[in-house]
Amino acid sequence: MNAADTAFILICAALVMFMTPGLALFYAGMARSKNVLGTVMHSFVLLGVGTLVWVVLGYSLSFGTDLGGVIGGLDYVFLSGVGADPGGPTENLPHLLFMIFQCMFAVITPALISGAFAERIKFGPFVLFTILWLVLVYSPMCHWVWGGGWMAKMGALDFAGGAVVHMSSGAAALAAVLVLGKRKGYGTQAFIPHNLPMTLTGAGILWFGWFGFNAGSALAANGLAANAFVTTHVAAAAAMMSWLLVERLYHGKATTLGAASGAVAGLVAITPAAGFVTPMGALFIGLVGGAVCYGGVMMKSYFKYDDALDVVGIHGVGGTWGALATGIFAVESVGGTNGLLYGNPGQLWIQFVSVVSTWGYCFVVSYILFKVIDALMGLRVCPEDEASGLDVSQHSEAGYQL
Repeated sequence: MNAADTAFILICAALVMFMTPGLALFYAGMARSKNVLGTVMHSFVLLGVGTLVWVVLGYSLSFGTDLGGVIGGLDYVFLSGVGADPGGPTENLPHLLFMIFQCMFAVITPALISGAFAERIKFGPFVLFTILWLVLVYSPMCHWVWGGGWMAKMGALDFAGGAVVHMSSGAAALAAVLVLGKRKGYGTQAFIPHNLPMTLTGAGILWFGWFGFNAGSALAANGLAANAFVTTHVAAAAAMMSWLLVERLYHGKATTLGAASGAVAGLVAITPAAGFVTPMGALFIGLVGGAVCYGGVMMKSYFKYDDALDVVGIHGVGGTWGALATGIFAVESVGGTNGLLYGNPGQLWIQFVSVVSTWGYCFVVSYILFKVIDALMGLRVCPEDEASGLDVSQHSEAGYQL
């Protein structure tokens, strides 16, 4: 066990935890004032719900003994055998530390989904969906990629969560908006963000926390972590600028919301590639990612679905681009294997298979979960509660007393 590595991953786990309240602010600022607390709650409550699901069952299903490449065994249920000594997938860290670092990923991933159905979902069914989704979608995906499952055996590269976190949440978000439908008044009235300074603050916290998210995925305080730190920052900066450029060309103005969205798009796009590409590869991934995600957000106007806070366009599209770009720009001298540009076109095909499989599995299971919960409990608030806002109808509180 390495003391420096242990200290580094302790800090990184705390950084990733801080991302969830940052996401709460990022999303809440884009909501209307009558839904600010309801939107914050969707993220913040997952620090409780997600943690309990993870320590009881999710960690074991993700990192337990491989069962046919599909799911982990029940070795670590209720954290049985998970202690302060080295164990699990790492030998340089306490097993408990690896578990809690991965727990923070499980916490924030369903929180990402919540941006799609903001301002119209009941709180109780949302919590139930999250519990089932973590068990039936996130844990299998985590095992496939990081727990020794079939994607890992196939050679798919996902350094910090392009498939496990971003594509899975994007696919679930698409299922959500198709089942719940549009917000009342969508397409006929303006839905204006009520507090953009709050959104930019949240984006800054996400950017800060993402260094733990990506650099920490090296699982050691080493050169690979340094590479992931630099590629993360470069891609976010490039994507922010490319988003603003496209936005200015398309709308005539560069906006603060565009700056925040572009930075997050770059962070999403580099996540699967951070430990496999050079800083210049990250620069290109970010430049393309900002423009591609801007186009992904525009898709909802074309296809007429109401993804309230652009989860599909940023996390779904950005994660997909990042996974494919990993198959193009990965270089063996950084980590992993070579991609298309370095003489290995087969890696791009492997990445493509992983993308299709992730979207297919996560969308279908999420759609079924939403449909079943809707039939049993009803997902959507009534029109009167939607008009009054989720703060009052779901929590009997108000974000502002004006």
